[in-house]
Amino acid sequence: MTLTCTTSMSSSANAPTPEAARAIAAMQHWLERAVIGLNLCPFAKAVHVKQQIHYVVYLGDDAQECLALLRAELRDLADADQEVRDTTLLIAPHAWPDFLDFNDFLNQADRVLRKAKLDGVLQIASFHPQFQFADAAPQDIGNYTNRAPFPTLHLLREASIDRAVQAFPNAESIFEKNIETLERLGHAGWDALGLRSTKDSS
Repeated sequence: MTLTCTTSMSSSANAPTPEAARAIAAMQHWLERAVIGLNLCPFAKAVHVKQQIHYVVYLGDDAQECLALLRAELRDLADADQEVRDTTLLIAPHAWPDFLDFNDFLNQADRVLRKAKLDGVLQIASFHPQFQFADAAPQDIGNYTNRAPFPTLHLLREASIDRAVQAFPNAESIFEKNIETLERLGHAGWDALGLRSTKDSS
């Protein structure tokens, strides 16, 4: 079994290895500079500030191992006190360098969610260094709304999403605003944030 490391913002237990710590630091930098700094997700700041994000790093590249870890993390998130753990980021620095392979893997991840009978309770979003919308060119700046330093599964509570949408009545406009923000920023502005991972060859 390949090593996995977990850590919560609110706890120093299960301290990650140096490699996992670097991956978590890169994701936190991306979260602070891009997601929160550019306001790409108006709901992210609260859980970050309240230290309710749980970070899990999978250091292998085996799909079945990662699915087993995903299954465990879905159960743990569903059982956890929401005030302590609202959401989970499962980060896989060495897996799925190709976005199309990662996209195929997401179908398996969704099956795990359904088999765990947690659909409607939790959902899985995703990020990838080479994320590309179906109707976009690889270098389209709009792709960067979903580009993170590493392939990542974002486990979210449906109840948290519902509350966030109620608190932000124009939630359907977030995507369009994000595209406008990134178009103003441009590639040079994005690069200046210092978020490019070694796997981001764009």
